[in-house]
Amino acid sequence: MTNRLPLKMLAGLRRNPSASLLAVQLAGVLAYPLMEDTVAGRALFGVLGIAVLALALRVVNRSPALNWVAWLLAVPAVVLSLIAGLTPYVGANPYAQLFEGALYLYTAAGLIGYMLRDHRVSLDELYAVGATFTLLAWAFAYAYSVCQHWYPESFTAIANASEPRTWLELLYLSFSVLSGVGLSDIMPVKPQARALVMLEQFAGVMYIALVVSRLIGLATSRAIAARSADK
Repeated sequence: MTNRLPLKMLAGLRRNPSASLLAVQLAGVLAYPLMEDTVAGRALFGVLGIAVLALALRVVNRSPALNWVAWLLAVPAVVLSLIAGLTPYVGANPYAQLFEGALYLYTAAGLIGYMLRDHRVSLDELYAVGATFTLLAWAFAYAYSVCQHWYPESFTAIANASEPRTWLELLYLSFSVLSGVGLSDIMPVKPQARALVMLEQFAGVMYIALVVSRLIGLATSRAIAARSADK
């Protein structure tokens, strides 16, 4: 029985690729604080990013999105990430992040289409709700990072206000903005940064209004129909 449990879990992840993507990204949230301050950690960060890209491509394959568009975004992202990580040329990093963010946005759009294409709520679609949220959060965090590179001092904070914000700080800002809680000590200062924050605020509100509310409505309708059939 014990030996079968890992096999069942692997089979479940194969059936539900959105669950794999969500699990890896949430694991990344816990691991990022350990990665930022060491060379080995930054290398592991790059490996994790490539793993997320691979899972994103797998998720796109299950959605109505076009695979060739995803590959056009993923290949440059991987190549530029390897150049930035394995060579002294750090200038490739913002362009790698630009392609990664674009792929995450495209994957999120594909998952939204996947969730909206029928009137059933499968288990994988429930995982897709969380995976889409994390994809949007990562995409805007990459956008913030690119903005900070092109427009220095785009973001400030209570602590070390004049220093560039770390990846974890930008991801924290992205989660705060996308969820609408606004509980972040990181603030956009320059107009370009504020424009990106406004776009993410709009994306967060629309995502909850269109996707989450629709899935809740479908699940509620199904429960009501099941009760009516029992009567």
